[in-house]
Amino acid sequence: MSQQSSATVTIFAVPGSWIETGAVDQCHQVAALAGMIRVAGMPDLHPGKGAPIGAAMLSTVLYPFLVGSDIGCGIAVFPIRIRKAVPERLAARFPDLDQPLDPADLDGLDIPAGYLDQLGTVGRGNHFVELAKVDETLDAAHAARLGLTAGDLVLIVHSGSRGLGERILRAHTSVHGAGPAADPAAYLAAHDEAVRWGHLNRRLMAERVADALGAELSEPVTDVCHNSVEVRDGAYLHRKGAAPGDGRDVLIAGTRGTPSFLVAGHAAPEAGWSVAHGAGRKMSRADALRRGKAKHTIEELRRTAVGSLVVCGDRQLLFEEAPTAYKRIEQVIGDLVTHGLATPVVSTLPLVTYKTAEVPARRGGRR
Repeated sequence: MSQQSSATVTIFAVPGSWIETGAVDQCHQVAALAGMIRVAGMPDLHPGKGAPIGAAMLSTVLYPFLVGSDIGCGIAVFPIRIRKAVPERLAARFPDLDQPLDPADLDGLDIPAGYLDQLGTVGRGNHFVELAKVDETLDAAHAARLGLTAGDLVLIVHSGSRGLGERILRAHTSVHGAGPAADPAAYLAAHDEAVRWGHLNRRLMAERVADALGAELSEPVTDVCHNSVEVRDGAYLHRKGAAPGDGRDVLIAGTRGTPSFLVAGHAAPEAGWSVAHGAGRKMSRADALRRGKAKHTIEELRRTAVGSLVVCGDRQLLFEEAPTAYKRIEQVIGDLVTHGLATPVVSTLPLVTYKTAEVPARRGGRR
């Protein structure tokens, strides 16, 4: 039986921001775990399976379930040069990122944990690969240091460790459930492999897209994971849907039809040295599907309000991931600024967002 913790819970959102009661309740449930010191909820906070998403949780005890199955999930931003960026043409040329790379194409690569399954794939849920343009420069000096100016193109890749992270969590939960790691060092070693795998996976997908589009890809200006745990001040800092925000540049994702923001993080210990990782859901997938079908057509979801295209062969996923299923990204960024956690550097607007392959269309079938 867990002893009562005296952990503090702080939600870094202004009054009026959309924060579900269920998500706050989950923060307090986590705060009651043995060894918990501090729980910080980000402005994109929303309920998860057993633990909140959009939170940084500091504890003297390591809890794998607080990180979840997609260890090392994160967002990378690669500057990319394309001779003529016509969204309609580029959308048709995106590679099938549901199909893993041929092992023969991976010769010479150091594959973390030797895990080849699903390498080079994006996955489902809120994962995506997006060709975007830098829209506004919000901190000119910082943007210049990153080599970014308005009108530049970037490739944004959001994915993680796929089946590898799931395998690591399952090995723990099958024996210990939601309890602490019996061997923290062993878990951390496996965790670190999954984090490295996630970084490699994002780079390989960026290279696949650049090759398919005939584009020139540069080194990423940021590649930060938001599902992880690290040892901090002698304790375990768990992040679930929260990005490192202490001196890091972080891409905070909007939706398929809204801007995203690259920010400079300068979060304090009270915020778990963390910032938000995205807009954050305001509807469950079931609600988004039900409401979306009553409100939107497939065509409306495939060409967004900002004129971008969404490549997605899964109709249900189109509704689940509709922009209206998420909070306003501008509010999330505003809350971070108000609480002194981050400074916006540039905003980006989507041109083409890949979710899943349009397989029937490519084969000449009907959509």
